[in-house]
Amino acid sequence: MGFRMPEPIRVEVVYPLPQEQEIFSIQMPAGATVRQAVEACGVLQKYPEIDLANNKLGVFAKLVKPDAPLRDRDRVEIYRPLIADPKEVRKQRAADGKAMKKGAAEL
Repeated sequence: MGFRMPEPIRVEVVYPLPQEQEIFSIQMPAGATVRQAVEACGVLQKYPEIDLANNKLGVFAKLVKPDAPLRDRDRVEIYRPLIADPKEVRKQRAADGKAMKKGAAEL
């Protein structure tokens, strides 16, 4: 019985954009990491704004470190930074809603 190389794993790397999501399907050697999959799939060349030092990464919507090992059929997700703080947006919406209600009562 000789030594067998482990089977390659299949993974998807997903980069969501405002209008669509870009999906890259690739094969990696067993034991590959999240960072290696992101670097190998071509997303960094297509979207130079991605910075692995700033963009958070996940596997199936769970945050992971770039050196996390991958399993067959994992879905790696590259998250874009938030443009606005959700708490501030909610506060602003609430303030706008109160202003509108006051205006409506004056009619």
